[in-house]
Amino acid sequence: MQISLLEGHGIGPEVSTAARAVVAATGLQVEWVEWPMGAEAVERFGQAVPPGFVAAVQRQGACLKGPMLIESFKGQITLAGPDDAGPRTYPSINAALRRELGCFGQLRPIRGYRRVSGQYAGMDLVIVREITEDVYAGIESEPAPGRAEGIKLVTRAASERIARFAFEYARRAGRKRVTVLHKATVLNLTDGLFLQCARDVAAEFPDIQFDDILIDTAFYLLVRAPQRFDVVLCSNQYGDIFADLAAGLVGSLGLVAGANIGPRAGLFEAGHGAAPDIAGRNLANPLALILSAALMLEHLGHTAEAGAIRTAVEAYLEGDEPLTPDLGGTATTTLVTETLVRRVEAARLMAPR
Repeated sequence: MQISLLEGHGIGPEVSTAARAVVAATGLQVEWVEWPMGAEAVERFGQAVPPGFVAAVQRQGACLKGPMLIESFKGQITLAGPDDAGPRTYPSINAALRRELGCFGQLRPIRGYRRVSGQYAGMDLVIVREITEDVYAGIESEPAPGRAEGIKLVTRAASERIARFAFEYARRAGRKRVTVLHKATVLNLTDGLFLQCARDVAAEFPDIQFDDILIDTAFYLLVRAPQRFDVVLCSNQYGDIFADLAAGLVGSLGLVAGANIGPRAGLFEAGHGAAPDIAGRNLANPLALILSAALMLEHLGHTAEAGAIRTAVEAYLEGDEPLTPDLGGTATTTLVTETLVRRVEAARLMAPR
């Protein structure tokens, strides 16, 4: 089985190595196809995303992506279009990868753990985020010096698609409720359309509870009553911010996996950044990318192997082994990886044949 890999920048190579080791411990035979990206790809191919990358990932079905330094691309990614179209420009490398692969929805499962999450140990929610529109579409202009404008793009097609994705996920995962976040009281047309589309789609899923909450109230409730949330449906910007707050409450971005899903491929990445300040020091928490690899294996149909990885991570976080510095411990990336590899290998040996 071939899977594309983007190691990323900063701590990316370290956490990518960890994820590969844990996937190997499941017994799956994976041929990792590594791709240069960003500045290295520009140097070799003249653009930040190599030719052939998109076709390869769509053929394979998935790509595991390490964190990347957005700053190194100065906020603009321009890719050559086909002969009959002009170049395509994106606000960041992450946006470029998601859009080129046709990803429209992002999943971020966030849960707490007794040893590291304190009062939020009971948090267990999944954020479903629309990732093609909203202000993050990057449609900006500067009509005059000292005046900048941006467009908040919301369409019925994209809103209904992500709402249906959220409800289908909830049904498949045995979740009971979908809550849509919005500010339609002020943004009547844009957030109003997103909300109305969610309501329309909700009518198709009578077995799933549905409600809506104003975005500012939602942040308050996430802090005060996180058990209020199950599946959380968000537009692009709201989902980005809401997910980071939830990650902080459970202990660290190093615990948060991510999956960007499209009709032909998925792009799986950790919820954290490249952390160049600790790169190469064996201090990075690899759990987020390891959990992202589990999401990827599940997406590819390897549910038993994905479950073994999640069980190993849960046992580690609920056990007494040393934690990484972001969680208040002294463990190295290598130590955490070796611990999880042993647990996954042991589970494989004990599994019925």
